[in-house]
Amino acid sequence: MFLGVLFSGGKDSVFACKRAMETDSVVCLITIVSENPDSYMFHTPNVRRTDLIAEAMGLPILTWPTRGEEEIELDDLRDAIAAAKERYEIEGVVTGAIESVYQAARVQRICRDLDLWCFNPLWQIDQVEYLRHLVSEGFEVIITGVFAYPLDESWVGARINFGLIKKLESLQKKYRINPSGEGGELETFVLDGPIFRKRIEILKAQKTYDNYRGRLSIEVARLVEK
Repeated sequence: MFLGVLFSGGKDSVFACKRAMETDSVVCLITIVSENPDSYMFHTPNVRRTDLIAEAMGLPILTWPTRGEEEIELDDLRDAIAAAKERYEIEGVVTGAIESVYQAARVQRICRDLDLWCFNPLWQIDQVEYLRHLVSEGFEVIITGVFAYPLDESWVGARINFGLIKKLESLQKKYRINPSGEGGELETFVLDGPIFRKRIEILKAQKTYDNYRGRLSIEVARLVEK
């Protein structure tokens, strides 16, 4: 089956892409670029850098703009998926949804209307075990956004490794946060992985942080041989 992946450049969409590749043919990535940094539906930190990841993975990417207005942005998502269906003849759409019924239900409705299969390979996965799989399978992931207490400035730009996963597991027990960031606590960007032909090297980035809200904005990056 030909699939298009809803793609943000974060760990969930990249890992969902890998899972889809194990059983089907991923023929394109679909990225929604929102003007609203607090979009209800879409990942926004460094989303304009998804073209670099697409090149690293050797896949075509369809980018689609949206103003990011609540619910109205779904029309833009529908248009993007319809364009991918026409251009790449996709038969289904892959998402990285884990627990967000808000996001999953809306994507499923759009897919149903467009006569497409909706594939959610990470749905209801154990979040801590999932993070361990990411690391053990060779994905290099950095945190590019934090949006919740008690994630301080040291988390911005941190790499996800087994030590950091232990900290997230502890915070899950103490503060009931989602260790994978499914509740909006954190956002990520993937620099390398087993489905990458080249890896991404960040040459320049800017960090901002205030009152448990921080971002790492990638300003200059390049592809390098692995």
